[in-house]
Amino acid sequence: MPRASALNLTRWLHLAVLVAGLAYAAFAHAEVQLGQLRLSAGEESTRAELQLDAAPGDYRLFSLANPDRLVLDLPGAALAEGFRPPAPNGRVIGVRTGSPEAGKLRIVFDLAGAVRPRTRVEGSGRASRLVLEMFRDEAAMAANTAPAAAPAANAATSSSTPAPAPAPVSGARELLIAIDAGHGGRDPGAIGGGGTYEKTVTLKVARELAAEIDRHPGMRALLIRDSDVFIPLGDRYQKARDAQADLFISIHADAAQSRQANGASVFVLSTRGASSEAARFLADRENNADLVGGVSLEDKDRSLAAVLLDLSQSATMRVSDEAANHVLDELRSVGKTHKPQVERANFWVLRSPDVPSMLVETGFITNAADERKLNDAGFRRRLAEVVARGVGDYFGSQPPPGTWFAANPSRGARQHVVARGETLGLIAARHGISLSQLRSANDKRDDVVRVGERLRIPAAPE
Repeated sequence: MPRASALNLTRWLHLAVLVAGLAYAAFAHAEVQLGQLRLSAGEESTRAELQLDAAPGDYRLFSLANPDRLVLDLPGAALAEGFRPPAPNGRVIGVRTGSPEAGKLRIVFDLAGAVRPRTRVEGSGRASRLVLEMFRDEAAMAANTAPAAAPAANAATSSSTPAPAPAPVSGARELLIAIDAGHGGRDPGAIGGGGTYEKTVTLKVARELAAEIDRHPGMRALLIRDSDVFIPLGDRYQKARDAQADLFISIHADAAQSRQANGASVFVLSTRGASSEAARFLADRENNADLVGGVSLEDKDRSLAAVLLDLSQSATMRVSDEAANHVLDELRSVGKTHKPQVERANFWVLRSPDVPSMLVETGFITNAADERKLNDAGFRRRLAEVVARGVGDYFGSQPPPGTWFAANPSRGARQHVVARGETLGLIAARHGISLSQLRSANDKRDDVVRVGERLRIPAAPE
């Protein structure tokens, strides 16, 4: 059996136990209970009133499009016994609830159109209310009703943005993307010539990336830190493991003695780093009862434990490398990359044996031009967009079973920006297609490619 298949089998064998454990944890750690949710509609807005038995903590609200939804996450909360979702009213055409991770209540408001939300907390103690006002978004409605532009003469060669993906189908699991803003708190990271702190830049980019991930159907984000706090390196990837993340992305800004060094980079774990971490986990396997897809290593002899860990690490590193290449491809669209290929290094935060991980250096904070870009909100937004697109592109080409990506296989063509040293055959192999398919998609009569050339990547055969 191939290593990746063995890993998937192991994970599926323990899925029921993991789900049951998460459900129990979500109930056991709930500090706030939602007793009732009322909807009322007025001329200007639709009002949602959540009756709680205690004041809510740091809740999070974000919007999703195609179709339009509002998502409210309440950490440390659960539904009270007998809770019933309200009937549709006003701009709200449906209400759904769930628990995306242990100890978190998620409420999804399905909408008839885009809205501008406002929230406030009223009352205190058992009389606490979280009020959500949803105002009609006139600008979004105008954009949606504007006359469509004339179609391009040749749609196959159009470079316009592809049509939005359909909404998730029932039962399709969302992929959890853990986003780690490097440094924080007492650790400022590198400091640019203009006084920019790396920790500040990474948090801003991480928040933008989380918003982009949440807007993508089939994915949701988990911010490892969402404030200026210090988190030990080992705790960062452990948070991703505890949340059963499908991918871990650590955001940094590079530094170098030479102020000429510039451009973004993408790193994955080196073999040396993987080996040293494997040794540590094996030595401490009694304290890692759920290390490999829920399989306890405590009762396994050392040889079997080493084999199981090697299976996990090999599959994890392969996924890390492939996903990182997709992200690097997209980063080339926003500027020069520091190196033409994904790099390998022994970064501690990449050492998780069972969560695919990459580290994105967003640019050199010690380079004046890169520092200016990183301080520009528009550039950070574009950076987040292309990283999210790279992640979505990878999972679209390699959809995990039971996910939205598996239920909604990509039909549109993707793009690959040719880097120095790449050949047409290498690019075809990386994307899981034949050389002839790649030639045909790009009307090539030969195998000559140029650095910077954009190639259309057809969907891999099912």
